[in-house]
Amino acid sequence: MPKTATSSQVKACTVEIQYASPALEKKVSALASSTLIKKWVRASINRPGNLTVRFVNRTEGQLLNSQFRTKAYATNVLTFTYGINQRELAADIVLCMPVVTSEARDQGKAVKAHLAHLVVHGCLHAAGLDHMTQQGAKVMEAREVAILKNLGFSDPYVIN
Repeated sequence: MPKTATSSQVKACTVEIQYASPALEKKVSALASSTLIKKWVRASINRPGNLTVRFVNRTEGQLLNSQFRTKAYATNVLTFTYGINQRELAADIVLCMPVVTSEARDQGKAVKAHLAHLVVHGCLHAAGLDHMTQQGAKVMEAREVAILKNLGFSDPYVIN
């Protein structure tokens, strides 16, 4: 599987951007440059570590969701954490672009805004937040809204 990658230091957090194919890299780059994606990560993560953001097609997204969540479909974002503590984190965030694009269209949102939301969402999972309880969801959603507002995006939970 071809991939291209770029790395940088983001608040002492090494961020790598990967694309499952050159065609996918072209599609994502038309929406957001790797520099912009790293800005979204920088706004979400405030500790050192290693983070990979990988953009995949529906086949790889479905395979990962099946293997790790026993769900037989591709989902928008998966976060795989390898270590969470107050000093450092390590995680992979996998975004399935066909699902991201389809959801954005179905919800009447700009694909770029939805993508930014899901990058932030995945980063917050990497930092240990979740939405498994009502209180956890409330905290996580409030953080997402605040981060996205600072990035110039509207509240992703407001239905248009």
